[in-house]
Amino acid sequence: MRGALPAALALALSGTLVFATMASAADVDPVASRIGFALKTRWGQSLLGTFPDPRGEVIELPDGRHQVHLQLATGSVEIVGHPAYTRFTRGSGFFDAADFPRIDFRSDVYDPALLRHGGALTGVLTIRNVHHREVFTISPATCSAPARDCDVVASGTIRRGDYGMGTWNVALSDQVRFTLRVRVRRPEA
Repeated sequence: MRGALPAALALALSGTLVFATMASAADVDPVASRIGFALKTRWGQSLLGTFPDPRGEVIELPDGRHQVHLQLATGSVEIVGHPAYTRFTRGSGFFDAADFPRIDFRSDVYDPALLRHGGALTGVLTIRNVHHREVFTISPATCSAPARDCDVVASGTIRRGDYGMGTWNVALSDQVRFTLRVRVRRPEA
């Protein structure tokens, strides 16, 4: 039985290597991409947050479908014009950047036509090591090569409480609206 585990592991790793050689990926362009969110206070004030250095990749699978993986550093999140709210958002009552340094979104596999025509993009969002399926709405593209020649524009609303961010419910709405404008880097010539 002991020999079965290494053999199974070797088979799984070889399958992963074959898959990796058959799929291609384009890196998210952290300079051209903009990912942010909006919060509402109970007094009607809108707070706009940004992740200044989004990372990730768009993987093209051998069958032509795609999958996106985004990573956002919680330690770099900023609330525009509000340093105190920036500290709060990075703190233990919200994103808790010290213990949970990033947010991850891994989409389900999708047909690339979704980026041209718009529609629902589903996947798993991880915040504070809590995983939930979420839906982001992709807007129809304004060009024929979305992500390369124009932004892929998406939005979606999550609930803070679903991710253990229920602190400050008296002051903040539970809903957080994410907005994304994503580009990928052009491949090197």
